Amino acid sequence: MSKILPGEKIPVDGEIITGKTAIDESLVTGESLPIAKNPGDRAIAGTLNHSGVITLKTTEVGEDTTLAQIIASVETAQTRKAPIQQLADTVAGYFAYGVMVLASLTFLFWYIFGTHWYPQVLNLDSLGMSSSPLLLSLKLAIAVLVIACPCALGLATPTAILVGTSMGSERGLLIKGGDVLEKVHQLEGVIFDKTGTLTVGHPTVTDCISWGDIKPESLLQLAATVESGTNHPLGLAILEKAQQQELPLLSARDFYTEAGSGVQAQVEGKMVWLGNQRWLEDQGLSLDKNHDKLIGSLNRAGKTVVYLGIEGSIQGVLALKDNLRTDAQKTVSELQKRGLEVILLTGDHPEVAQAIASQVGITQVLAEIPPSGKAAVVEELQKSKKVAMVGDGINDAPALAQADLGISLQGATEVAMETADIVLMSNQLWDVITAMDLSLGTFRKIRQNLMWALGYNTFAIPMAAGVLLPSLGLMLSPAMAAGFMAFSSVTVVTNSLLLRYRKFGLIKSTLI
Repeated sequence: MSKILPGEKIPVDGEIITGKTAIDESLVTGESLPIAKNPGDRAIAGTLNHSGVITLKTTEVGEDTTLAQIIASVETAQTRKAPIQQLADTVAGYFAYGVMVLASLTFLFWYIFGTHWYPQVLNLDSLGMSSSPLLLSLKLAIAVLVIACPCALGLATPTAILVGTSMGSERGLLIKGGDVLEKVHQLEGVIFDKTGTLTVGHPTVTDCISWGDIKPESLLQLAATVESGTNHPLGLAILEKAQQQELPLLSARDFYTEAGSGVQAQVEGKMVWLGNQRWLEDQGLSLDKNHDKLIGSLNRAGKTVVYLGIEGSIQGVLALKDNLRTDAQKTVSELQKRGLEVILLTGDHPEVAQAIASQVGITQVLAEIPPSGKAAVVEELQKSKKVAMVGDGINDAPALAQADLGISLQGATEVAMETADIVLMSNQLWDVITAMDLSLGTFRKIRQNLMWALGYNTFAIPMAAGVLLPSLGLMLSPAMAAGFMAFSSVTVVTNSLLLRYRKFGLIKSTLI
């Protein structure tokens, strides 16, 4: 048995034996509001107890807890990912052997056949002196070895990645490795979590509506006074709103909390109730049907409606909403302009999810998806497209691992940040665009470097081998070959450094 006080985290999976409370399960389920819990209900390890003292009977510990299973799911998703094979590493692995073979063939050709077929080449020494077949063949073989040194090929990828990741850190973007760059290039869709990703993750009071003789300010003041005896997120939001309007708390006593339903108290001699409609009606308070249309509009807007009753009748409502991030709409719009499919994936209620989606312009919504189901949904989407997942909670970790690219915000849980391929340290959603632009720009430089290195070797090796010697009398000495080799390496490094002069987050992403 474990005794859990308000504000403490649940240490194990278990069954509530005594007590009523509201538990914040947002880190596991994605639900933005605490869930009412009564005796017999299940509590999950890692969730936060809000309002009541409960006694918990342990049912699962260690690796058997829901949290441990989520972590195991993350590890499984990670192991299913095929390792990305870098083209440069593969080519470089065989390049040296190939060059040695080419140098040997060059020596044998000129020593055995070339000097006999083209005897004039023996008189083309730069000092005007005749060369022996052996000396000429050695010079050409050495030139091939020197000019084909795989420095440019080996530097093509790491220099661009070094510049790109350092620029990312300067801009508050943590990019975990070069393989991330190729993933961004291949993306066709982006999946967003709702709570804490598209929204700020903290409810705020958006509407305070009263009817009858009571004023909205008095309604808010009464609500804040009743909520002063709780630490529920909705109550804290109401108290914050009252403080912003400089409304003092009234004299109150006999506070009572019904977990997941509402609170009541005696305020200046009057009984005041604050909670959901069903609970107030159970207390004998009635709601005039004329207000149904107003309440319906608030619900359709994705707002949580809290009712306030005084002395037997409901006198008004407060609407609270987990507000959008200020840059959410423009981030989604920019992704859609770039031809990416944007999807909302959340464990929250469909009405709330649809309301948020409509505000940011997302048409495809998948709601009430449990943590284990999120990874399955991502896996299903991957059958037709490459997708990125943007999330912040423990419940998003399996999906972040399963996605082709995982992006997490700095304020996310440790598991989500550990799983993500890119972490937005500045906690701004628009940095999703900046991170993609930087990744695409870096990948573009890698492609340019590889094209240069391969193109350089394609032309330089034949010249060093003496292809133009019989017809044009052109021959690269070992010293000249060394100069060309150094020039190719400097070109690759310089091209990578030019990435620092690009502006990201404002440009359109197109590949060369």
